[in-house]
Amino acid sequence: MPTPSVAAPLAPVSATLRAVFGTDDLPGLTPGLLVPDGYGWSPATTLVGGARVPELLRAAARQWGGPPHACAALAWKSYSYWLALPAALGWASARRVPLLDPADVLVRFDDDQPQVTLGLRPSTTVAVLPSDPLALAAPPEVRVVADEAELLGVLRASLLDAHLTPMIGAIQREVRIGARTLLGSVASGVAHGVLRAADVLPGSAVEAVGALLDTLGVADLVELVPGPSGEPTVQRRTCCLAFTLPKPKYCQGCCVRP
Repeated sequence: MPTPSVAAPLAPVSATLRAVFGTDDLPGLTPGLLVPDGYGWSPATTLVGGARVPELLRAAARQWGGPPHACAALAWKSYSYWLALPAALGWASARRVPLLDPADVLVRFDDDQPQVTLGLRPSTTVAVLPSDPLALAAPPEVRVVADEAELLGVLRASLLDAHLTPMIGAIQREVRIGARTLLGSVASGVAHGVLRAADVLPGSAVEAVGALLDTLGVADLVELVPGPSGEPTVQRRTCCLAFTLPKPKYCQGCCVRP
């Protein structure tokens, strides 16, 4: 488990990501999570409010070439996975939660990248427990919450209520797709991300998955089942629609069988 640092509120989160993926060069997150210079970046409010959703969907159509609703589902699957990962792993590894309000999340569309890259403003608020060393240092970007329940509550409020839920509405104004389909990818992404980090977490990854999915209200959209070697794996109860592509794909744990 990364040791919480007073100097760098998100250092334990970055360390966990590095331990899980073996690199800071991730396809959907800027190295180190923070964007010191915002040139070329836009706040995620441009997606949540709908202004850049057509651009997101056009990029998805170029990449996958499938039906509009399927391309939207796959763009969402990638975006929601990389967005949720720092909060989910921050909570599970160090009880530090970057609050992912759309104004503090930055996005970048690159012509040579098939998906959006995300980063955080240096001023992004990080929620911590009273026992965290940051609670004593009290830098301006730190918010001390009362207990575990409130920490999970602010995670949900910023990730789901303020960010993903209104973004679902923005996508649905452009293409017909159900919220349950999109939220299924949120559930699957959080579960996959935490299980992948099982070896570096201080507690049970399965229990962490359960707590996060209950907090987000999406626990009914996935199930953890034994894998080939008995390890927990994610079984989806909704589909990301990759099977409808010109070259159909079936994800591990897909609820649709070829």
